[in-house]
Amino acid sequence: MSKNISNVNKDLKEERDKVNFNVEEFTNWFYGGADKVKEKRYIENYFLSDKDLNLELDTSYLSYKDKYEEAVRRSVVVYKKLYKLHAEMGGNQEDFVKIMENLRYTMGAINAEGNPFALHFSMFALTILNMTNDEQKAEWLPRIFNCNILGTYAQTELGHGTYIQRLETTATYDPKTKEFTLNSPTLTSYKWWPGNLGHTVNHAVVMAQLYSQGKCHGIQPFFVQLRDTETHKPLPGIDIGDIGNKVGFQTVNNGFLGFKNVKIPYKNMLMKNSKLLEDGTFVKPKNPKLNYGTMVIIRVHLVIEAAFRIAKATTIALRYSMVRRQSPINPNEIEPKIIEHVTQQNKIFPGIAKAIIFKCMADYLTKLHVSITQEGNAGNLARLPELHALSCCLKAVCTNEDAKNVEMCRLSCGGHGFLRSAGLDDVYRNSTAAQTYEGENTVMLLQASRFLIKSFNEARNGGSLTEGVKYLNDFIRRNGKREVFDNSLNGILRAVQAAAAGRTHIAWKLIEEGKRHNTVEVATNLAGVRLTKAAELHGYVCLLQVGIEEIDKIIRNVSPALGLVFKNVLELFAVDLILSKIGDVVQHVDISMEDIEKLEKQLETLFQFFRTSAIGLADGFDFSDAVIDSTLGSYDGNVYENLFKAARKSPLNQEDVNRSYHLYIKPLMKSNL
Repeated sequence: MSKNISNVNKDLKEERDKVNFNVEEFTNWFYGGADKVKEKRYIENYFLSDKDLNLELDTSYLSYKDKYEEAVRRSVVVYKKLYKLHAEMGGNQEDFVKIMENLRYTMGAINAEGNPFALHFSMFALTILNMTNDEQKAEWLPRIFNCNILGTYAQTELGHGTYIQRLETTATYDPKTKEFTLNSPTLTSYKWWPGNLGHTVNHAVVMAQLYSQGKCHGIQPFFVQLRDTETHKPLPGIDIGDIGNKVGFQTVNNGFLGFKNVKIPYKNMLMKNSKLLEDGTFVKPKNPKLNYGTMVIIRVHLVIEAAFRIAKATTIALRYSMVRRQSPINPNEIEPKIIEHVTQQNKIFPGIAKAIIFKCMADYLTKLHVSITQEGNAGNLARLPELHALSCCLKAVCTNEDAKNVEMCRLSCGGHGFLRSAGLDDVYRNSTAAQTYEGENTVMLLQASRFLIKSFNEARNGGSLTEGVKYLNDFIRRNGKREVFDNSLNGILRAVQAAAAGRTHIAWKLIEEGKRHNTVEVATNLAGVRLTKAAELHGYVCLLQVGIEEIDKIIRNVSPALGLVFKNVLELFAVDLILSKIGDVVQHVDISMEDIEKLEKQLETLFQFFRTSAIGLADGFDFSDAVIDSTLGSYDGNVYENLFKAARKSPLNQEDVNRSYHLYIKPLMKSNL
């Protein structure tokens, strides 16, 4: 879907003419190279140009049931085209992965409120791929790949979410029949929230407590058929349905699932890690966390999704701000573009920097995950706790920032930002949902803090630390002395590290004091607020540290003009970060009021540079009008024309007089109350 480059608003064109770097070069970096950009645009156009999708239909006016059915219809159109394109490209696995990677950029334009098949190709397929033995892969993966069966990942229950050790669904093994019997013994044991579960899929990977030989062996994954593949009727003993209307994701078809004496064969327990012998003997995995590998992968993906949502929201807000004129700065001059107001720049520019830094972090995390997974496959599990803690921490920090920045962009668009046609409501709802799915963010920070406290104890005892937490050694070496501040990038990094280490020390002290009178669990709970603050700061340390390292590499491989833009992106991220965390910094760093004032002036100076490069970066995110789907953020900048065009589509505007007038309003007016 090409951008509308004709009839571009003159104010927006004027802004683009000021950009002094190659926008396409930035786009190539953002998507991983010119070839990948070409693939993305081709695949996007291949799908979004299909008239069978009927994208002119505004589904926001449909009922809950009609939205779901239209989303299913559109998704089926997409997947049929997907397999046709895959065959045309040669039919190999690499090409399929390319298509699926690019589809993530386009599915939001097709089903704005969620894909009713999304879990099939993500958590369901990934779990089967990563947690099964070779025989299980051979039996199930071809059927999954060809959509002969459709599946989801059923873990969360009505009574338990993030704390999966206490899930209540049971799978009891009988060595005589070589079968498992699945049961939901309580109302709270019902699976609740799995996407696509309600009425779309017919299979699921079900996480359940394994019982064998009279013992519970903890949470294990099972491959379970839920519905008949011909009639789609629930199988005997299966109680399944949709959980109802939600704040967002209306077409994801989140469901509930209960079991009553449901039998599945021995082979249906996923056995790459944990194993159960046919006689019922349980064989523990090398590391219990191996069973949670799919969740780690998904949390890594959430970082890049946060980057893209912020990028989309800032693109909308920035383009609107370069067209909207209001509130004269100088009363003797015409109303300026609202982007001229420094307060407006403060709402939008830091978000652009965060989107880019989050993308750097996502790339780093992806490589780290591959590296640690390879080490794990070779029997080396030493860095697995680091990956788990980092994925938990960054999932929380990045999705919290995502929601905050998207809402800031909505506010920066004033009243028009509240319109559905502005395109920010679905972005915001998806952002806020990400704060709770795949691990509620406070719990994620608490999980990450356990690794921090363990690392802090290692540092105190002179042990070796992994690269990401070596700054704790600096804190121990200073022996109570405060870090001296300087406003270089590395100086800002050291200041945030000192704040994170100081917060970790405070939490550690509180736990140690609490242990004198309580169990370690009670003491840890009492230190919970401090622990989450320490983990949050650790997340920002990681973002800045990786940002410095990665952007240094990027600058060496791009043109000088784009290199200067990246340098300023990094500096803006760093200065905005330390100012936003200044309360924590002043507690642990020798920083003066004069230093803080210099940082504030530095931020305003960076805004001046960003003033000419911001639109180039926003355009470089390369959202087509179909994908951005916004009356305020279209490439042509014709905001007011777009707003009216969208308003006229309202069902209420298809007739001059609505029937409610004759049924209710007119009788009221005649009633002489």
